[in-house]
Amino acid sequence: MDPGKQIFLLIMYLQVFLIAAVTDPHDFTALSAVKSNWQNAPPNWIGFDPCREGIGLTGTLTADIGNLPMLQELDLSQNMGLTGTLPQAIGNLKKLLYLSLAGCSFLGPIPNTIGSLTQLFSLSLASNKFIGEIPPSIGNLLNLYLLDVTDNKLTGTIPVSNETSPGLDLLVNTRHFHLGQNQLTGTIPLKLFSSKMTLIHLLLDSNQLSGSIPSSLERVQSLELIRLDRNSLNGPVLLNFTGLTNLSQLYLSNNKLTGPMPDLSGMNLVTYVIMERTQLQGQIPDSIFSVAQLQSVVLSNNQLNGTLDIGTNYGTQLELIDLQNNSITEFAQGSGYSKTLMLQGNPFCATIGSTENYCSLLQQPNTSYSPPPNNCVQHDCNSNQIISPRCKCAYPITGTLKFRSISFSDLGNAGYYNHAQALMMDAFQSIQFPVDSIALSDPFKDEYDYLELRIEVFPSNSDSFNRTGFSMITSQLNNITFFQLPSSFGPLYFTLDNNDYFSGPKSNKGIIIGAAIGSSILALLLLMTGIYAFKQRRKADTATGAAIRLRDPFGLSRNSYWWKLVAIKRAQRGSLQGNVQFKTEIELLSRVHHKNLVSLVGFCYELDEQMLVYEHISNGTLKDSISGIFKTALKMNISTCQDTVSEFTKGKSNGYPY
Repeated sequence: MDPGKQIFLLIMYLQVFLIAAVTDPHDFTALSAVKSNWQNAPPNWIGFDPCREGIGLTGTLTADIGNLPMLQELDLSQNMGLTGTLPQAIGNLKKLLYLSLAGCSFLGPIPNTIGSLTQLFSLSLASNKFIGEIPPSIGNLLNLYLLDVTDNKLTGTIPVSNETSPGLDLLVNTRHFHLGQNQLTGTIPLKLFSSKMTLIHLLLDSNQLSGSIPSSLERVQSLELIRLDRNSLNGPVLLNFTGLTNLSQLYLSNNKLTGPMPDLSGMNLVTYVIMERTQLQGQIPDSIFSVAQLQSVVLSNNQLNGTLDIGTNYGTQLELIDLQNNSITEFAQGSGYSKTLMLQGNPFCATIGSTENYCSLLQQPNTSYSPPPNNCVQHDCNSNQIISPRCKCAYPITGTLKFRSISFSDLGNAGYYNHAQALMMDAFQSIQFPVDSIALSDPFKDEYDYLELRIEVFPSNSDSFNRTGFSMITSQLNNITFFQLPSSFGPLYFTLDNNDYFSGPKSNKGIIIGAAIGSSILALLLLMTGIYAFKQRRKADTATGAAIRLRDPFGLSRNSYWWKLVAIKRAQRGSLQGNVQFKTEIELLSRVHHKNLVSLVGFCYELDEQMLVYEHISNGTLKDSISGIFKTALKMNISTCQDTVSEFTKGKSNGYPY
């Protein structure tokens, strides 16, 4: 990495913390202030190294976070103990690219200042307790790829722009609108959609939206998934779906829609159509069954009538036709369709009785799935260890994958999960993550028609993950762009099991923590941060000029050429002062800010390696200058001395920290 390029990263994903960047002593105060408002900073962090043990964070996020203006990534996901409001000062993080607070317990309104984060690429606030309206200022985030506020308590209408305010209609580059499971009201604005948009996922499910489906929706030809189910939408479905040639999944269930079944014949890529519990009327057009990619049609609990004619030209992938509880009076036999057909609750079945499977409850989609046996020789694993698909006893990362849409109804078909499992392994191995194998199991649909899957990720080369590997994997499991899963699976959300993975003393070897300008939120983490990973420090050593060598009780000092000349002090083995001196010097240099005092550039602490990096004083210390050790000694007259003392005295009287 180019040392002149500043990379700012904060990942605080439940129990694991990985920070890499360049540090600035001014941030120490901000980090300390933020940490002090967390009532439950990890209590089982032992000793000077704070990364030996870790648990979920508890407390609040204070306005001091705004004092880290160079922060580029802030990930506090899955910390259920983090509560309180999101501070207005979050808007000070102008360089922020990724903000993920999913799975915490934040409450109160989303601050309008979030619209100041104009470089933001991903905004994930899902599964919190946010209230109030969606800030119109989010419309300023023109670089946004993902907007996810699913599963909160947001109210009000969907904001669109006007002469005085921005709105979500301006987000023409955004690919994901995930606004489901809230309490949004009003109509879906006609202005929200335009042909300029590149939206692929529109999730407005489980709100309180009313009115008709806006005709402007058909202009967004990039759409692949539409979820408008579980609202109070009414009126006929007048959309011209023939223009939505990329649409794969359509959810319109649990609304008050009226009129005939819409014509879906032009949607050649559609795989899943669900419009149950609406008020659709009329006869079902047989053309819907001939869509080539269609796998499931669910139209139960409507007022559809007339004759059902599947025809003989139905799609070869069609697995499920669910028409229960309608008003169908005739069924045209002879189509040859042999997959799951459900007609019970129609007048036709009342006439012929339950002699046919499709008129009985015996005809149900398969929902039972068990992973294939691993065929392992019997292993006696230790307590809490699990046998992996490759017959190794290990402590896997466990949790739940929640897919916000799927296109198949046969939950017992192992092929879907085997394919997804293989693609996930490929993704991890392509970037050399320490993953040995993955197991998926126990699929079921929840009340929102989301597919939930249990997942176990097993470590390679060890029986457990170290903190670096744990952090990388859990972060990517919630990265919507990381896995290229088949279209059968929609956008996913990962929830980590709260099983205290690092419950016992673990070694932290192999963890490399860098220092960061504005990259951390815990002062405890700061004690582990340094400007380089250890291998980068060795590079710095090769470029070292050894003109200055000073001994002190802590260690050896020398100057080194980085992108600028700095002084590096490395602890000698057998130092009598060790951790105490190291910690004291960090705290002192981090709190002292004055142009006439040396400032801390960064530090490194890894196992038995301790280094301080601070400003290089080319002319030596004040004592050196006065005593004439250096020929380029500082030229300081009485007036200069008086000015310096005066500045220090003035600063002290004003409460400046020295």
